[in-house]
Amino acid sequence: SFKMQALGCGCVGQAVLSRGEHGGPMTVAVGFAMAVTIAVYVSGGVSGGHINPAVSLAMCVTRRLKWTKLPIYILAQLLGAFAGAAAVFGIYYDAFMEYSGGKLEVTGPNATAQIFATYPAPHLSLINGFVDQVTSTAFLLLAIFAIFDTRNNSVPKGLEPIAIGLLIILLTCSLGMNSGCAMNPARDLGPRLFTAVAGWGMEVFTAGNNWWWVPVVAPLLGGILGAMIYLIFIEIHHSDPQSGEENEAHAKYELTNM
Repeated sequence: SFKMQALGCGCVGQAVLSRGEHGGPMTVAVGFAMAVTIAVYVSGGVSGGHINPAVSLAMCVTRRLKWTKLPIYILAQLLGAFAGAAAVFGIYYDAFMEYSGGKLEVTGPNATAQIFATYPAPHLSLINGFVDQVTSTAFLLLAIFAIFDTRNNSVPKGLEPIAIGLLIILLTCSLGMNSGCAMNPARDLGPRLFTAVAGWGMEVFTAGNNWWWVPVVAPLLGGILGAMIYLIFIEIHHSDPQSGEENEAHAKYELTNM
């Protein structure tokens, strides 16, 4: 979670603090997605590389993770995201001071809080934003379950994080306009807590009509929804292949992978 946040928010920081000269929407979309990819590679062997409470909760609901591990996972994800935000602030400290004349602002033309957490676009209502986050996270979990389903046309072993990165690029490019496509409570709340104590103040929780709780609650519900949709409409319909059918399917996918 630390690596994802440090590298992902670093992409946003570079784009914002350079006023678009060293980045923009596409570098943020690709960069954040690749940050997730590398973070999953780094932590996958130890924890499964969830780096997202919505993923961890969906794994518990579907009995892929023990409920007793959930609080530990979520705490680690929050602390990692908080520390990652602190790293970005430290690396770009001088740029932050130069950008806004030493002021750390949440709204306005020199706002920098959006580097760390998501904020709604002016047109977005809380209800629409809630639906946005439920939907995008449902797509995320549905696709993650498909990527790791060995009985589906699964991704070759070891390439799953790359597939997740491509998925996040797609979701960011298609569903990111409203509020930045957080899809991750820890990725949003951890850095928001950092900005609250680092100088931006409590306005980070009141901005956008008290927006802060939407990217915390909605992704948790969306993750469960996406996981259940996959289980009900895809996973339970897998047939048990006979040995010959299994070999034939393996050969077909082996050729496809080549």
